[in-house]
Amino acid sequence: MSRLGKIPVVIPSGVEVTYEGGVLTVKGPKVTLARPMKKDVNIVIENGTITLSPGDTPAAKALWGTYAAHTRNMIHGVTEGFTKVLEIEGVGYRAAVEGNTLVLNVGFSHQVKLEIPEGLAAEVEKNMIKLTGADRDALGQFAANVRKVKKPEPYKGKGIRYQGEYIIRKQGKKAV
Repeated sequence: MSRLGKIPVVIPSGVEVTYEGGVLTVKGPKVTLARPMKKDVNIVIENGTITLSPGDTPAAKALWGTYAAHTRNMIHGVTEGFTKVLEIEGVGYRAAVEGNTLVLNVGFSHQVKLEIPEGLAAEVEKNMIKLTGADRDALGQFAANVRKVKKPEPYKGKGIRYQGEYIIRKQGKKAV
């Protein structure tokens, strides 16, 4: 039994939630998010709450808590939004936003250009990349793609890392 799935999701004021044709749509003051949901989980919207319950299929119990978490994330995304901050460390390493593209100079012979997905925004201040958006899944995936360009290495710690991420440092070679 899912502990998260048992708790009804409260719909705050200013947010509209509809479930039609297997698609859950959450409309907030600034943005609208939609996510397809399988019919295995029963979704009931009434009296300002969303109640999820598992169906009869074996997959229903597995999806119950997941869909409850997705619903909470969608409501939080349309009301407050999500933020991820990445740090760039290394001599000459820098980033810039040019239109809808994030340009990274991280020690390669060429610039790495990443297209910023629709619905997300990126800001660069010195060695920090601040990513914001309403869709938690898209934001996390794009942040992972940015980090994957140059993962932090264990000897000097150079690379792109999440803010607050701790890198275990290695000692390196000793002089005899």
